[in-house]
Amino acid sequence: MDPHLLRTFVTVAECGSFSAAASRLGYTQSAVSQHIATLESDLGTPLLRRRPVVPTPAGERLLEHAGPILLRLDAARADVRRTVADPPSTLTLAASPLAARSLATALAEVRRTYPGTETSLTVCGRDQVVAGIAAGTFTLGLVDGIATPSDPLNLTNAVQLRTTSVAHDSLVVALPTTHPLARPGRGLSLSDLADARWIDAPDLAAPLATLRAAAGSDALRPAFTYNGTDLHTLLTLIDSGHGLAVLPRSALTPNVAAVPLTTPRLVHRTELLHGHLSDPAAEAVATALSDHE
Repeated sequence: MDPHLLRTFVTVAECGSFSAAASRLGYTQSAVSQHIATLESDLGTPLLRRRPVVPTPAGERLLEHAGPILLRLDAARADVRRTVADPPSTLTLAASPLAARSLATALAEVRRTYPGTETSLTVCGRDQVVAGIAAGTFTLGLVDGIATPSDPLNLTNAVQLRTTSVAHDSLVVALPTTHPLARPGRGLSLSDLADARWIDAPDLAAPLATLRAAAGSDALRPAFTYNGTDLHTLLTLIDSGHGLAVLPRSALTPNVAAVPLTTPRLVHRTELLHGHLSDPAAEAVATALSDHE
């Protein structure tokens, strides 16, 4: 399959519109329509319904493959370019919101060692960090998430990125201090909270879909969804009684109660990821972060 056609297909599916996809890609709408028609002819089946514009069952299956394929192509292009390009003038970093807290000490060391280094930090969602590192948009990335005590984070199998554990922390259920379960000296199981009001904050707290998978339960449904990346806002929502969330202990403030999560056994991890490194400043950051663990 032509990757240009595949990228057009993914964009149309994401936008739900041929015209919006054309605008995003810089094509004419007729060119986008032709790309989709060619891809459908190649595969011998319709991939998109036109009104509304949604994937067919075959299109849904192709989407499952398309993301990893395009990510792998972006990673290959970025990896080749790194071997022939001059070191970048700016050290570009990306981090998920909670992982960004691990950067301060490492960057201070680099500032002392390489005082002229210009640094750019982007805080964004975990998937954006992984995709940006694979595509070469960022030099170094930090992501956080939950895993069993002996396992690394499950990031992506689509590309080969170097990962290093940077930090780990215990997980707690964050809830208002007035909540009946906010009693010192006790722990909580996810099964105790099946009917609780939950806040789903996928780029900050443990995603509810991940918690459901870990608990082997279809419970733990969101009563409130927060798509932001500001920790203070999330803690304020919890303190105001809008719902509970699972967070690393170090992320909480005194105005929110923290009850240890005892079952299932999970921990919060922060990991460094990158491709090949040729910039001394980037190598210094990677070393400083690795030594921190």
